[in-house]
Amino acid sequence: IDPSSITSFLCHLHKEKLKLFCLDDQAPVCLVCQTSETHENHKLRPVQEAGKKYKEELRTTLNPLQEKLEVFTKVKKTWEEIAEHIKVQFTNTERQIKEQFEKLHQFLKDEEEARIAELREEEEHKSDIMKKKIEKMTQEISSLSGTIRAIERELGAEDVSFLYSMFYVFLISEEEVPGALINVAKHLGNLKYRVWEKMLDIVQYTPVLLDPNTASSKLIVSEDLTSMRYSYETRWLPENPERFKGFGCILGSEGFGSGKHSWDVHVGETYFWCLGVVKASVKRKGGIPQYPAEGVWSVVQYEGEYTAETSPPTPLRWRRKPQKMRVQLDWDRGELSFSDPSDNTHLYTFTHRFTEKVFPFFISVNPAVTLYYLKIKHPN
Repeated sequence: IDPSSITSFLCHLHKEKLKLFCLDDQAPVCLVCQTSETHENHKLRPVQEAGKKYKEELRTTLNPLQEKLEVFTKVKKTWEEIAEHIKVQFTNTERQIKEQFEKLHQFLKDEEEARIAELREEEEHKSDIMKKKIEKMTQEISSLSGTIRAIERELGAEDVSFLYSMFYVFLISEEEVPGALINVAKHLGNLKYRVWEKMLDIVQYTPVLLDPNTASSKLIVSEDLTSMRYSYETRWLPENPERFKGFGCILGSEGFGSGKHSWDVHVGETYFWCLGVVKASVKRKGGIPQYPAEGVWSVVQYEGEYTAETSPPTPLRWRRKPQKMRVQLDWDRGELSFSDPSDNTHLYTFTHRFTEKVFPFFISVNPAVTLYYLKIKHPN
């Protein structure tokens, strides 16, 4: 209760107005209570004075609470936006999964129909052959039956006539039919493997996939997560901790903490790009980190000029403009190399003793009307 608002209340012991406030007991008292043994040597103040003091204390306490409320409100809004974005991500990802499996289902269905059609064709062809042979054999049986009757008659004929008839009988022999049955092994042998081998034409593997949860709001990532392009328009995206704020930055979805890894990037005519790796704990908000001391190892191309982002930057005398760049990471040896995969021409190599996972790092910015893109490919 506000001490300044209790003067109209009465003391339950003396029925006097409560005009004082005991600081020791933190309770309102009347003038009679002031002289009582209960409040002897206690610090007493007029209720108006005590009320003013407590209001100032509450006001001091209120300000940080209001600030905290404002922070909590912003955090809640961010979380609500993230929750809504999760639903959008689910809907889009579910659709893409269904589309991918529909393509696989259709491929398998087409393969099944093609192989059954091939089997049916062989069955019809060989059945037709056997039908003709059966018809021919039926004629032969009819003819042979007549021959048997004739032989039975010839048994009573003269010897010369009999010998001629026997010579004709011995010419009749059973005709063998090789390959008459369906070649089951041809249709079933390694069937799964042969279908899988054929599926390689429609299935592609990419060593690095982009992580859309790290993309700045200026980047548009392809549905297959292998390419991105810079956009003039800033799209709304939730401010999750993994996301880079500002500029056209994005990371690969998988970090590397050991071994050798390699990926090609189709840079095309992009007037500015930055490729490399960053440590997992790299700063993602505010200014974009650039140098190894900040956990970034990268090469930049700007209008045909190449620079290794060391401190200070190292200009690279490279006058070519390749369509692809190859990035090769040897985590264990602490090497990150850049080259032109068309002829393996070396551009630059960073050396560093990595102590944590590193993630593929990409920046693409292009202000021209045609929006070029970076696309990741598997090294040949």
